[in-house]
Amino acid sequence: MFKKLFKQKKEENIVAPLNGKIVPIEEVPDPVFNQKMMGEGIAIIPDEGLVYSPVNGKVIQLAETKHAIGIVTDSGVEILIHIGLETVGLKGEGFTAKVKTGEEVSAGQLLMEVDLDYIGEHASNTITPIVITNSAEDNKSYQFTSETIAKAKETVIITAEDK
Repeated sequence: MFKKLFKQKKEENIVAPLNGKIVPIEEVPDPVFNQKMMGEGIAIIPDEGLVYSPVNGKVIQLAETKHAIGIVTDSGVEILIHIGLETVGLKGEGFTAKVKTGEEVSAGQLLMEVDLDYIGEHASNTITPIVITNSAEDNKSYQFTSETIAKAKETVIITAEDK
């Protein structure tokens, strides 16, 4: 009982994986994201095509089409970076992965190079949701930034805290 009473809550910061404009997940023009079917999150409208790891962790998923990367942190937070909307149909065109599934990554490490012009022309949107895919079942609470501009590797966009 006393262990729970005096246990310190752990915080984990998730930094912006891209430079751009920060928008609430509810503003992503796709119901899978804006209705939080995949989990809680936030989104960035990128102004540069470099995607960095938002945390220290392990790549647990790299979509064959390279449009999405899943990372799990040491504390178990599962983060999905979904680059653009309707990008699965690009079949990997416009994406250059710099990591592989199973690879350990550090916050700020380059994960992907993206041709934003190509994606903007051939997909429906470049907006990039950053989603906590296990937010419904983990024992954490999430706070989202009120900042409106993301500086990759620096701006804390989500803080996860043990409940």
